[in-house]
Amino acid sequence: MTGTWLRHPHGRSHGRSRPGLARTGWIRAGAVAGVAGPAAFTLAWLVSAARQRGLSFATPQISGLAADNARDPWLMISGFLLLGGGALGFGAALSAALGGRRQAGPGPAVIQAAGVLAIAAGLLRRDHVLLTSGAESWHNRAHDVVSAAAYLLLVAAPALLARRLRSDRRWRGLAAPLVAAAAVSAALLVTFYAAPHNSWDATLQRIAVTLPLAAIAAVAVRLAREPGAFAAVSPGDGDAGRHAHPGGSGQPE
Repeated sequence: MTGTWLRHPHGRSHGRSRPGLARTGWIRAGAVAGVAGPAAFTLAWLVSAARQRGLSFATPQISGLAADNARDPWLMISGFLLLGGGALGFGAALSAALGGRRQAGPGPAVIQAAGVLAIAAGLLRRDHVLLTSGAESWHNRAHDVVSAAAYLLLVAAPALLARRLRSDRRWRGLAAPLVAAAAVSAALLVTFYAAPHNSWDATLQRIAVTLPLAAIAAVAVRLAREPGAFAAVSPGDGDAGRHAHPGGSGQPE
């Protein structure tokens, strides 16, 4: 092996090199962020939706929970910010684990772009908890544009990750759930935008957002458990995983 184990003068190995341990550590930290962000975001809208006075749990849309007249809007704003920060960290870690930007494909970058938009959506708040007619503030209009772009990236990211991961026999099992989450989310979002004022629109939105977040978080969980394994296979090399080191270093023997 090369670059992974320190050698004793008599040939005995002492363990992983410091650079290797540091790289594995920060990749695992980024993966944990990829789980923590969606979890915090989901918890935020669950708690916030339950705390709105005079409204049923299923009534407000996610963005409305951060509106000016929402109860405890800081809960949902924090959820947006944590989701965005987690996406930025996870995207960077996933890109490194997959061998760098070129080998990783566009998936990690799309995740990071979605994270930036999530932060913007949390800061550009809606005017009201519920959708209303009449004049809108500039930040309400900006929020609508940013949210629409974030939805597109949220649907694209799992599909792009599936395309990359299906080339590795050890990880291709995640490809089908990723594609399914993207497809169902896209269908739900089309329905949501077709009738945004119906009584079930908030439920559709919540499901449409949660599915791709859960699928991406599943990838993050696998990366946290095996931070060195993704890099063992380059795109299109579906059988290379058999030659990877059992410890997941990705170095040939």
